[in-house]
Amino acid sequence: MTSSWMIVAGFFFATMAVFVKLGSEHFGAAELAFYRSLATMLVAYAVLQATRGTIRSEHTRTHLIRGIVGALSLVGYFYAITNLSVATAQTLNYTSPLFLAIVTTVVLGERFSGWLVVAIVGGFVGVGLLLQPSFQGGKEGAALIGLFSGVLASWAYLAVRTLGRLGEPDWRVVFWFGLVSTVVCAIWQLATSTFHAIEWRTVWILLGLGASGTLGQICMTRAYRTGNTLVVGSYSYSTIVMGMAFGMILWNDILSPLEWAGIAVIVASGLLAMRVEKKEQVEEAGFEG
Repeated sequence: MTSSWMIVAGFFFATMAVFVKLGSEHFGAAELAFYRSLATMLVAYAVLQATRGTIRSEHTRTHLIRGIVGALSLVGYFYAITNLSVATAQTLNYTSPLFLAIVTTVVLGERFSGWLVVAIVGGFVGVGLLLQPSFQGGKEGAALIGLFSGVLASWAYLAVRTLGRLGEPDWRVVFWFGLVSTVVCAIWQLATSTFHAIEWRTVWILLGLGASGTLGQICMTRAYRTGNTLVVGSYSYSTIVMGMAFGMILWNDILSPLEWAGIAVIVASGLLAMRVEKKEQVEEAGFEG
């Protein structure tokens, strides 16, 4: 399945965004990121214990970098959602595949088909058509934080790719992210505010946030660890399409013709990436044979 795990992750991340939207009425951005990360850490630890895995790693430094960068990106994304329109926040955060294409080429030295770059750029154009972000006066700071979350996300994905090359298993990568992110988000929340009391009417929101975020995290980690980096980046735009679908189902959102055109462009970009990946796999198999 390799790269296609990102499509599964897209579903869970779109579900997570629904819970973030619901939870933003009761909790702050860093607070939501804390609970999401805490759930990820606990689940990953339980899985490692059940499968006799270990949290010990020879690549702790890379795990720490990935965790810190990922945590800052997560808080930045949640902050943008709570201070900008969801559409604008998601557009800014999903610049990450564009930055990922650059840093993967520069840092890892990977070379990609030109058609994959077209798929990445085309997907982002589709996101712009679909979400139609708007920037209001006085919101420049929040917009910059949202954009920075996309930059940081690309570095976090690069670290996941690196850990995969080093042979780190998925659940260990997810555990370390959850651990480091929990600590970073807790410090951030305590430094800027206090934790709100958890009530029965909000427990289900936090449980849903933690479950969907954790499942999305493991699927995303597997995708970047085993798949083609740019193909995975192209597939990540599926989160936006699924998020709009949730909006139609839960909040009766009506899509305009331009928004439907954006969905068509995103889907076409994903199909192009899928076709290029299959072609490369066939060529590699023929070469090995």
